[in-house]
Amino acid sequence: MGKAPAGARGAFISGGATMRVLVLGVGMQGKAALYDLVRSDRVREVIAADRDLDALRAHVASRGYGPKVQCEPCDAENPAEIDRLVARGVDVVIDLLPTRFSDAVAESAVRHGVHFVNASYVTPGLKALSHEAKARGVALLPEFGMDPGIDLVLLGEAVRQFDVVQEIITYGAGFPEAQAANNPIQYKVTWTFEGVLRSYYRAGRIIRDGRVVEIREDEMFCPEHLHELEIEGIGKLEAFPNGDAIKYADLLGIDLSHLRNLGRYVLRWPGHAAFWKRLVDLHLLDAEPVTVDGVTVDRRRFLAAIMEPHLQYRDDERDIVVVRVQVAGLKGGRRKRVLYQVIDRRDLETGFMAMNRTVGFTASIGAQMLGSGELAARGLLSPVKDVPYEPFARELRARGIVVTSELSDWE
Repeated sequence: MGKAPAGARGAFISGGATMRVLVLGVGMQGKAALYDLVRSDRVREVIAADRDLDALRAHVASRGYGPKVQCEPCDAENPAEIDRLVARGVDVVIDLLPTRFSDAVAESAVRHGVHFVNASYVTPGLKALSHEAKARGVALLPEFGMDPGIDLVLLGEAVRQFDVVQEIITYGAGFPEAQAANNPIQYKVTWTFEGVLRSYYRAGRIIRDGRVVEIREDEMFCPEHLHELEIEGIGKLEAFPNGDAIKYADLLGIDLSHLRNLGRYVLRWPGHAAFWKRLVDLHLLDAEPVTVDGVTVDRRRFLAAIMEPHLQYRDDERDIVVVRVQVAGLKGGRRKRVLYQVIDRRDLETGFMAMNRTVGFTASIGAQMLGSGELAARGLLSPVKDVPYEPFARELRARGIVVTSELSDWE
């Protein structure tokens, strides 16, 4: 397999302009999704909804989006507000609100016959909606951002190339370029930092040397769960576990008894994990609030409020996104290894971070594939098995996000 050629950033997408799309939550990732939808000639109209209507209108005006975008207020704490917007006759809703609103948005989408896309992990509530969604002809496509999202489409494609899968290792990461990693934790914010802190206290499951390893919330930064990875053009990074990897093997129907190693990992500059292990050991990331002088304090929100203002990128600094999927096993009786990889950097011309591009553009692609009928399955979908690789990679390439692939012998 050869390397895919680079494409022009922000190229227009072909097709007739017929669909109406609702974007709920126009924050860092939502702005990128909105940009992509406006530039698509498959999209006739976009309703952009956010809690801060004045800021949204100012952003839309500054970008010169014109009448294609309607700005609406949305207080997501009020389910009736969500329902009012979803009922506006749209074809697809892109939910980029905080994760706690996912179920309410999906319920409204199913009720009104609107397809649903978000970039968050599947919730029990979404699973419970699958049957009704399918009966109503609605597709629910969660986990369709960068990680989860791009990584899962690449994983599905990689696994389908093997007769027997014996190893799956995937990485998803966003972090500053080396020259921008100029603070004590060598990290800057391209997502809500409170969300980052929640992800830093999460249980996981991996397979190591043929054995299932259960990782408690407070163990993900332990040295025995870390390893290093050298990536050409970037340098040496450290990796730590990223949640439950086994559920994706189950989804793909992989026999776990054949797997020698299985894991999903986050990448950061070396030393990051050691810093956060100290904070975890001091219980600063515990989910339980603490009471101080009669005031209930959420530990993560407290830390995020203090740290986030000091973890911002300058206008001339870039982030890097890495999505890397390594699968090895038997192919035609021979031991083979396939590697799929995306490396993206901030686009200084548009200002969009690599994280914004790989999350927001991906969500937009998903919405357009659903709205155009390119994705025909209904009910609860998964990028692992329901999103075809070639059309998806082509759409990424049109936006300058390039997937490379390499097949080699597995020693």
